[in-house]
Amino acid sequence: MEPSDEELCARVAQRDASAFDLLVERYQKRAWRLARSMLGNDADANDVSQDAFIRLYESAERFDGRSRFSTWFNRILVNLCIDHYRRNRWWRKFVPFSNPEDSEAPVFDPPSPEPGPELETIRGLEIGRVREALGRLSPNQRAALLLQVQEGYSSREIAAALNCSENTARVHVHRAIAQLKKELKKE
Repeated sequence: MEPSDEELCARVAQRDASAFDLLVERYQKRAWRLARSMLGNDADANDVSQDAFIRLYESAERFDGRSRFSTWFNRILVNLCIDHYRRNRWWRKFVPFSNPEDSEAPVFDPPSPEPGPELETIRGLEIGRVREALGRLSPNQRAALLLQVQEGYSSREIAAALNCSENTARVHVHRAIAQLKKELKKE
């Protein structure tokens, strides 16, 4: 039987490298996908997701089990993404938030009826518009929305990851959706 994430984290707190490797294996793709969606490019997603695992290793003894391990780890990751975004905000006015050619991993995977060149072009434009609109959301709104849409988190789990109340988490999601609708209607 596979050990739980919580058991692995307790072993990481005792500096068990094999437990850490298992957690990295379990969460690496998810962490990168969330960081990529929040930050808009592969290089930053790589850096921040690696930093999140370093932080996990360094602070595993602080995991107290009051929430699920995944919620605790995502709080670390989201906070690092928000910090990174704030530190690097100054250059965003000179470089677009995202470039559809940056990655093969789109923010949202649109449904694929009969593919054709016209459909592929339209999809690329739509994904680009959604990425740009996501880039204009506040970091907390973007994180809340992505945690709900990509990770399937409940309001309680989003609140724990963002270190806010459940009501505030719901407000972040609601405002993010409203802002996305407004942004996408404009264009």
